[in-house]
Amino acid sequence: MPILPSITGPRDLDRLTPEQLTELATEIRAFLVENVARTGGHLGPNLGVVELTIALHRVFSSPDDPFIFDTGHQSYVHKLLTGRQDFSQLRSRGGLAGYPQRAESPHDVVESSHASSSLSWADGVSRALTATGRADRHVVAVVGDGALTGGMTWEALNNISDDNDRNLVIVVNDNGRSYAPTIGGMSRYLNRVRTAASYREMHRKSDRLFRAFGPFGRALFRGVRGGTHGFLSRFTNNVALYSNLDIKYLGPVDGHDIPALMETMQLAKDFGAPVIVHVITEKGRGYQPARDDVADQFHAVGRIDPKTGDALGSSSGTSWTSVFADALVDAGARDEKIIAMTAAMLRPTGLAPFAERFPHRVYDVGIAEQHAVASAAGLAYGGLHPVVAIYATFMNRAFDQVLMDVGLHKAGVTFVLDRAGVTGPDGPSHHGIWDMAMLQIVPGIRIAAPRDASRLREVLDEAVAVDDAPTVIRYPKGSVPADIPAIERLPDGVDVLAKDETEDVLLLGIGPFASLALDVAGRLRAQGIGATVIDPRWAIPVQPSVLELAGRHRLVITLEDGIRVGGVGTRVRQVLREAGIDTAVDELGVPDEFIDHATREQVLQDAGLTAAKIAQDVVAQVLGKRVPMARQTGETGAIELPIHEAR
Repeated sequence: MPILPSITGPRDLDRLTPEQLTELATEIRAFLVENVARTGGHLGPNLGVVELTIALHRVFSSPDDPFIFDTGHQSYVHKLLTGRQDFSQLRSRGGLAGYPQRAESPHDVVESSHASSSLSWADGVSRALTATGRADRHVVAVVGDGALTGGMTWEALNNISDDNDRNLVIVVNDNGRSYAPTIGGMSRYLNRVRTAASYREMHRKSDRLFRAFGPFGRALFRGVRGGTHGFLSRFTNNVALYSNLDIKYLGPVDGHDIPALMETMQLAKDFGAPVIVHVITEKGRGYQPARDDVADQFHAVGRIDPKTGDALGSSSGTSWTSVFADALVDAGARDEKIIAMTAAMLRPTGLAPFAERFPHRVYDVGIAEQHAVASAAGLAYGGLHPVVAIYATFMNRAFDQVLMDVGLHKAGVTFVLDRAGVTGPDGPSHHGIWDMAMLQIVPGIRIAAPRDASRLREVLDEAVAVDDAPTVIRYPKGSVPADIPAIERLPDGVDVLAKDETEDVLLLGIGPFASLALDVAGRLRAQGIGATVIDPRWAIPVQPSVLELAGRHRLVITLEDGIRVGGVGTRVRQVLREAGIDTAVDELGVPDEFIDHATREQVLQDAGLTAAKIAQDVVAQVLGKRVPMARQTGETGAIELPIHEAR
């Protein structure tokens, strides 16, 4: 009889024998492969933490002992063991989230899936438990080794080591990878530990020796293993990694040996002070297609054939990422000053082709966006032009460096933000909807949102030519739409995509929303309302021709795939008022909310960002039935606007 269906909560593990726990691990891996293959999700990381998660829940008592995952993509097994076994709608509206989510279970604590923050959370939670008389409870932080490349982790460790009177267990899940192989000096150090022949050989020989004596020998091996951890760690010198932090270190321990894991976790639990447990795991364990995937061992997959691992129903067309990848290689071939930087996401952000062509002109700094941006400022000062490729949601982490290190110093750095806008199934922490509102307040910054592949190539070439200010290029997840040709390009670079004889409504389609603006214009035309559609290409700063066109129309509508509070539309309205232009502006975008996981189409429909809804509202505004109301016919006219007044 299968064991997994009988697990409704962590305490159901208490009745299982070690052999049954091992059988449960096998069932969980089969469950993950079958279900994630159907929905897509983070498969490789979860296959690697099956035994570790079982051992943690067997030894500790969640939710009284809070579990904090860094990052949350390795929490699928945790969900299964805490009674959430319906994965049929994983990462879809109404189904389980792909990360911990408090609304799902009291066993979930931290919802943000941005790396390297868990130890700060654990520090705060453990201090609070101690301060409020609950010092008997434990806080367990599970940290991927990739998170150790982030500065916040070390800031937290520094503070944790200053207060050793609390129950805090830090589990370093060391599989040598974040998305791709983990980089940096820390990675090299842990890799030496993980692959040290002395450790591996001593472990194998002792295991074989004690197994030769049957069950009694195996029990004896487990008993002495805890006592040998310290010796083995010193023999491989990895204890030196944490010696100056004044934190107890246990390990390394085999992350797929449940008895050894439980024994080590019990030692950590009983210690009565902060402990680091170094666990060596294998990403993608138990699933050969994942193990064979050199790039990222199935870190995140779409729908796949569970037997072969081959992708199913993959979207047709060229991705935005691949267009950027090719364009950057071309730009790099023309200008040797161009270098590329990323934060542990070489392949996901499209830098792999550049790295293959120019291996000495790529810098992967690990999960350290703040360092990447400040370092880019230094590279620019030294005469290079860094192109920093980061997911839009992770750009939030480095805003201070963009403002004070790049912006203040007028450094020629180009930021390329992948997955900008509504991304869908990964939920609130992964929507890239804050970048335009956040970054446009940096003095002198220039922000481009290309509408298609041709415009992406254009703005990249324009961006890397700017050496006295930061530039930003942002584009969404998914496939690039067909090129949308302009019927006219204005002298300041603004593209006119459509226009009618009657200048009633000016539609600004930012980036891929240009196609939405064209759809709206067609619907308005059918209602006898004339519309002009423009794509600014460079959304920030607002170009002079945008002001001139706005002054000639009765109503301005801005459409952007970002939050409308402080977004591009807000900037357009402010600049119009500064120029004395009183045309009403309706700023359409994503609401300032944390948006749950759903498809992109569902999220946009909820926000009213559909052609039918927008056209309906615009008609009401033109008729004077809805605010902001369009000016009356005859109140508009050509406006002479000197260039200097538009800036």
